[in-house]
Amino acid sequence: MDGRIATESGHSHYINGHESLVHLHRLRALVDAVVVGAGTASADNPQLTVRHVSGTNPTRVVLDPRGRIPNDLALLNTDSAPTLHIVGPDVRSELQATTSLAHVERCVLSLNASGQFAPHDVVTLLAEKGLPRVLIEGGGITVSQFIEAGTVDRLHLLVAPLLIGSGRPGLQMTPIETLESALRPPARTFRCGDDTLFDLRLRDTTA
Repeated sequence: MDGRIATESGHSHYINGHESLVHLHRLRALVDAVVVGAGTASADNPQLTVRHVSGTNPTRVVLDPRGRIPNDLALLNTDSAPTLHIVGPDVRSELQATTSLAHVERCVLSLNASGQFAPHDVVTLLAEKGLPRVLIEGGGITVSQFIEAGTVDRLHLLVAPLLIGSGRPGLQMTPIETLESALRPPARTFRCGDDTLFDLRLRDTTA
């Protein structure tokens, strides 16, 4: 309830309840690609597959500008879904060949002035690979970057009846001076077990 998604040490299993996990897997089943940052991939070692509902596994995408994810991640070593490992141009070539599994494709993408991938470039790359419908799953910094870049159509925030009191924030965006600059998107709310789901429409996609 205080906007944290993990403790200071990164422990997050499990803030949300089972119904929220089912909802997340349903979202995965609806998209072409699911994206996580290198920090989330390293800390959580997620599978990013569809297991709690019926559906097809999306392509798993890891944004890794500095080539820092460990070689033993499930994403790299299980072929349950295609995996796209996006790295920056300065990542050593040997780090781009850490596994011989056919399901892993490594792509080099240029970095912006902050040393990160520009969200628009990531979205364009995925669309060129036939993956236009994308779920930015985590972590908080990655989600925030895509929101600030104006690339997110809908944001699903799941709030659990839990007070952590410290730890890692769910969103970490550029500070604003007044609330007139805050985002106030149209919103709907739904019960999701003991959690509350906020469905926020950040962009009008009716056209």
